[in-house]
Amino acid sequence: MEFQYLGQSGLRVSRICLGTMNFGESTDKATAEQILHAAREAQVNFLDTADAYQRGASEEIVGELVAEDRDHWVLATKVGQQDGPAPRKMGLSRKWIMSAIDASLKRLRTDYIDIYYMHHRDRDTPLGESIRAMGDVIASGKATYWGFSNFFGWEIAEIIRLCDALGVPRPVVAQPMYNLTWRLPENDYLPACAHFGIGVAAFSPLGRGVLTGKYKQAATPPADSRAARGDRSLLNRDFQPETFRTVELIRDHAAERGMSAADFALRWALHNEIVTSVIAGPRTLEQWHAYLAALGHDFTAEDEEFANRLVPPGHPAAPGLNWSRHPPLGRRPRTG
Repeated sequence: MEFQYLGQSGLRVSRICLGTMNFGESTDKATAEQILHAAREAQVNFLDTADAYQRGASEEIVGELVAEDRDHWVLATKVGQQDGPAPRKMGLSRKWIMSAIDASLKRLRTDYIDIYYMHHRDRDTPLGESIRAMGDVIASGKATYWGFSNFFGWEIAEIIRLCDALGVPRPVVAQPMYNLTWRLPENDYLPACAHFGIGVAAFSPLGRGVLTGKYKQAATPPADSRAARGDRSLLNRDFQPETFRTVELIRDHAAERGMSAADFALRWALHNEIVTSVIAGPRTLEQWHAYLAALGHDFTAEDEEFANRLVPPGHPAAPGLNWSRHPPLGRRPRTG
């Protein structure tokens, strides 16, 4: 396993991070235990969960499974999920952050969290309030570092400005959605992280399974898949005709290189030197082994050129595609 320092911190993390969003839902506890043991054997030390995943069930399973070997893991969880069940629609107010950290610690059976993420931007709460609260969480010893996910690129600079003004430690990691069919973070998000020395743990490196090639356009999705369960983000964003055509070309190129489409997509994400780690969210032990197997392949300059011809840098595979979490905000029509 390869390791890399996370941003400008002294924290070394594995280049693959075990994502546990499925734990407690499509992945039962017994399978989760098998996956976690396989990750430990592969020397993976980075583990990601969130308070909103399965209404806290993911944290509970993770907490039980890592209790005997807690110090091995760089344990990350999150606060501020905006589209979770009603009890979690508390955003990033100081009141909710200070309460949520204690609830997460209890579910995770630990007295500290290595990385505490602001999960989503809460536009009803001043950003300075949220950052000051994160600083107090760190000062209390309940978290060692902090990071953020699902923000806009320009907001990264504002986060840094507020941290310096308020005397709060800067974030060490960002968590954007980034994959070969969704290259928009290359425009400003990733350059901002590189400029400010913020590590990047990219989520959805396989486009929620689309880049594995398991989905086919106009075909009924596999019964046990996200698409079959009605995942709106997947169906509305990733199920595009251009995306399916792109995946077919990736599969053909990868086969010539002795790889699967998933191998190629994962290696592509890791080939960006700005990316510290990729978050792999398996549902089954077989899927987890497939993630690990991808590390055994190399990625060449010719592969990079092929990817750039396929999807231009900074663009999605489907031209004009936007994501509801990152809507264009720069057009405000005049009224009256």
